[in-house]
Amino acid sequence: MEQVTENLIRDLQHHQPAACQWLLRVYGPAVYRMIQRIVTCREDAEEVYQDVFVKALRGIEGFNSRQSSFATWLKSIAYHESLNFVRGKRTSIISMDDSCLGIDAMDEPDDALQNEQTIQQLEQALDRLPPHEQAVVSMFYYDNMSLADIAFVTGSNTSTIGSQLSRIRKKLYRMIKTS
Repeated sequence: MEQVTENLIRDLQHHQPAACQWLLRVYGPAVYRMIQRIVTCREDAEEVYQDVFVKALRGIEGFNSRQSSFATWLKSIAYHESLNFVRGKRTSIISMDDSCLGIDAMDEPDDALQNEQTIQQLEQALDRLPPHEQAVVSMFYYDNMSLADIAFVTGSNTSTIGSQLSRIRKKLYRMIKTS
């Protein structure tokens, strides 16, 4: 583990205020993006965000650098807190925009209309997925997380995550084709 992260963890364990500020400044944006893809309401996402860092600070003693990177450990907390919140609220998860799919706004009008319809179908299909599947898709496609990191975050194993992604892609394809 790099020295800066080791120093941060040590300072967090000693409850140094500057370390908390640095933690939020450096890791906060990525954690918030992950939460917001799962918890789409801004106010709710901010509440979960606070809960994640409170839980991380309380559990900093339990961080093990042999199991994962510090960033992955934080994302694991964010994932579980977000899913717990969504399960309690039953809100929709994951929003998509054209830039995420590589759609060019300068496409021909017919192509742009077809792409917009496909995006809408995909968004509707994603909204019908269970929260866990939505989160896995988000981590893989939006956060570019490795299968190993997703496995750690979800408490699964790498081959299971690979299989889940394959099944989810097929499921989305079927959902779009039947709509």
